[in-house]
Amino acid sequence: MGLSIAEAAEAFGVSRKTLSAILNGRAGISPEMAIRISLAFGTSSESWLNQHAQYDLWEAKKKRKSLKVRKLFAA
Repeated sequence: MGLSIAEAAEAFGVSRKTLSAILNGRAGISPEMAIRISLAFGTSSESWLNQHAQYDLWEAKKKRKSLKVRKLFAA
């Protein structure tokens, strides 16, 4: 879209630091941020939260083999 981080942050009503952290994977999309993004782009806030949840799950699955979990079975 040709927007700088500063321009997008201003449009969303957040600081450049906040938006930069989200874009660089150091922070997640909160429900409030999802609403801000949806208002700016005319999309649904639910879609932004769902995309973020899917990303978090994908990241967690990459570490699956390192998790130390014992299976439990119902009697």
